[in-house]
Amino acid sequence: MSKSVTTSQRESPLSLEQHIARSLKQRRISQGYKISDVARIAGVSVGMVSKVENAHVSTSLDILSRLCDAIGLSVSKLFSDYDVAKRGAQLIKAGEGMEVVRTGTEVGHSYHLLSYAQGPHKLYEPFLVTMDDASEEFPNFCHPGHEFLYLLEGELIYRHGTRLYPMSPGDSLSFDGGVPHGPEKLLQVPIRLLSIVHYIENDEAY
Repeated sequence: MSKSVTTSQRESPLSLEQHIARSLKQRRISQGYKISDVARIAGVSVGMVSKVENAHVSTSLDILSRLCDAIGLSVSKLFSDYDVAKRGAQLIKAGEGMEVVRTGTEVGHSYHLLSYAQGPHKLYEPFLVTMDDASEEFPNFCHPGHEFLYLLEGELIYRHGTRLYPMSPGDSLSFDGGVPHGPEKLLQVPIRLLSIVHYIENDEAY
């Protein structure tokens, strides 16, 4: 019988000492060094290297710098990696995307935003778009950035500018969002498609 993983069972973020320990040990092993080799090159005891690698001690910057030099790892890289590792991921469970109002909402299109924790500047917006019997065609969307579509279910003809593209499940389409676009004809509903809008510098999401 499978067990569900509770919040307390999930891996917690590494402390700074744990991050340093893991990074130094992984680097040492990748370089083919033994603990005694690093101790000799850095001029510290084998016991100190072992304690640092097992997060049993908070070492001074001087010793940390010597250990890093011994294995060819810069201190700045060590700490920048720690900052990157602290950045969280956002998990959106099935059916839990944030329902939002966009231009197509008024013609019966449903939008669920699948990522919305990107900080003050949006780099991209992924939507799960749903259209059913009550939805209308609307080939006049226009927005900044580039858009990528992946059809999950249903069939439709999609317009981009003056071109028409028939789409079936598994088909994808990418284009400049500044050119008028949208569903020209809904052939088989319900329709579910993944829409990812990627914004470039100086674009404004809306």
